[in-house]
Amino acid sequence: MLAPLLFVWPISIAFTHYFANSVASFPYDQSLREHVAAISRQVSFVDGQPQLALPSLAQLFLRSDEIDNVYFHMLDQDGQLIAGDPELPVPKMAGTLLKNEHNEVFFRDDEYHGQSLRIAYISLFEAGPDGRGVLIEVGETTEKRSQLANKIIASVILPQFVIIPLAVILVWFGLSQGLRPLTRLRDRIEARREADLSPIALRRIPEELRPLTEAFNSMLARMQQNVAAQRRFIADAAHQMRTPLTGLKTQAQLAMRETDPAELRHALRQILNGADRASHLVDQLLALARAEASEHSQQTLVALDLDHLLREVVENWVVQALEKYIDLGYEPAGSVLILGNAFLLREMINNLLDNALRYTPSGGRVTARVVAQGDFALLEIEDSGPGISDAESQRVFDRFYRVDGSDGEGSGLGLAIVREIAEVHQAAASLRPNNRDTETDEPSGCVARIVFPVFSPQRSQALAQDPVQTGFA
Repeated sequence: MLAPLLFVWPISIAFTHYFANSVASFPYDQSLREHVAAISRQVSFVDGQPQLALPSLAQLFLRSDEIDNVYFHMLDQDGQLIAGDPELPVPKMAGTLLKNEHNEVFFRDDEYHGQSLRIAYISLFEAGPDGRGVLIEVGETTEKRSQLANKIIASVILPQFVIIPLAVILVWFGLSQGLRPLTRLRDRIEARREADLSPIALRRIPEELRPLTEAFNSMLARMQQNVAAQRRFIADAAHQMRTPLTGLKTQAQLAMRETDPAELRHALRQILNGADRASHLVDQLLALARAEASEHSQQTLVALDLDHLLREVVENWVVQALEKYIDLGYEPAGSVLILGNAFLLREMINNLLDNALRYTPSGGRVTARVVAQGDFALLEIEDSGPGISDAESQRVFDRFYRVDGSDGEGSGLGLAIVREIAEVHQAAASLRPNNRDTETDEPSGCVARIVFPVFSPQRSQALAQDPVQTGFA
């Protein structure tokens, strides 16, 4: 705050000097006006010739000034001196006098022998259209004006040398006191441990800092979610990778002991299968990490055709379905627009189809479709597998959960990935039995269903104000 204050101070001094001169000139201008008016009343015209009846005593009184020099003169309209002081400078307008109907007194500034003069003047004319005119001027040096202006300036400026430093001290003290809560808050944050992401207590926080502290606490909460997701991913990856890696090591040790070529080939096949399972697990763990990270990224969703995307993904699984002798079908629905992330949606559909083909026996069927129902779009993957109970249908979306008695090979992450991606798109995921056996009343087949909000311009505008955070690490 000191820099702008030092910048404004010289400007203040300049304005003070200007106004002080104006104030100091006013009373002395009034005095000059009265002198000119008094002299003008002593002017008369005799036979067309101007006469000045100014007694010597009046002239002495006019010049009775102890500080300044006072001059006066009267000129005719040709600029010739009629009476008064010849040394007073002749004005430029002499000889071009204008009639002054209201006997108004005017002022001008001039210079004589290096001294500034303030001159008051008035023009008088003889009655009649052809009457002659005279110019009366009274000039005064400006020493008294300068002294008064300096006194005014001193009376204004000198106190500022005390007031401004005092104001700086008071402002510094006030700012120090006002910023003390912010300083305490900074000290509390700096004193925290590096791993401490707990929210800052609002108990002793001033009202002015509460919005900032609440925003900071909100950021800490998001950081906690990110850190928790990373820790959960590391724990899950460490736990799940330990088993396949141990199996691969065991199979490799057995293969090294084999001498029979057939047994060695069998051991190598087991190692290859174990490597495939480990690779699949790694892919799913990375997909899960991407789905979780998408909740905290800044990439917005875009409008895309869900039915067209489903058809592209289904085409990629045709070969695998034929190898397992499974009838993989796709039911077209036309254009169905939703707001989504194409990469994440492909990952979700891939996991649904992988899950369906994995648990559907040879000779079975899997059907993929998109159904438009009002404001919602339903993505369905229907299979003819063993089915699922109502109780287990609620748990299959948990991480690493697998249905008891299932003989398919899986990591238990596929449907967890589906749920995470569905939440990113504000969609709801469910898995339920397709139908029941009429003889045993056991579930037969499953339908995995994801319910999306259909794209509309109104929803797009709402998302622009509160964007869904998507993307991946």
